[in-house]
Amino acid sequence: MEAKSNQQISSYIIQSQEEEIKRISIELHEGVGQNLYSILTGLQFIESGSQEPQLKNHLREMSQLIEKTIQEIRLLSVELYPPVLTTLGLLPAMKSYIKLYTSTFGILVDLESAGTEKWLPENSRIAVFRVCQEALTNIVKYADTSNVKINFIWTEDELKITINDYGKGFQPDEQEDSIQSSGLAAMQERMLLTGGQCTISSKIGEGTSIELSLPLKD
Repeated sequence: MEAKSNQQISSYIIQSQEEEIKRISIELHEGVGQNLYSILTGLQFIESGSQEPQLKNHLREMSQLIEKTIQEIRLLSVELYPPVLTTLGLLPAMKSYIKLYTSTFGILVDLESAGTEKWLPENSRIAVFRVCQEALTNIVKYADTSNVKINFIWTEDELKITINDYGKGFQPDEQEDSIQSSGLAAMQERMLLTGGQCTISSKIGEGTSIELSLPLKD
């Protein structure tokens, strides 16, 4: 009974966090981003009417800086909560995130999907996306590799995902108190709360393999 209660508390905390992340993502994109775009438009208008070369150059530099900031906010917003996850589903959201991930970190991700994609409940979509996102973040921090392979396998009853980084790997029993271990434990807990599983294996010099499994309900 106590274990079930703890699971309910963990699930509530994660759900509350996700709602706040989604709110921040929307505010960044539709609030802060739109305000900056309005400022950019005003600066460009002033620049076009200016006859003073020094002022014109200064306004152009400011416009370029704001354009860069708008792009960074858009990227951060997508990273926090990609709209595609809600509108199109898990696989398109992963493809969108991987494109952003590769352009940001230079790590190539080969994503393949076998079988017919099924529509998942929102909590399952978010959980799987977050676990994959955490796995890719860990690869940037620890794996020292430039290639990642992700496989989605859809069957009637289950979704299986494998993530292989072919990096330097680690010794699991030496990671118990590390930040990396905390991240891995959080990934496993997220999957357990959705009725799935997360298995992690790693060998020094051979890389790390993460396998996710999620039962699919009709």
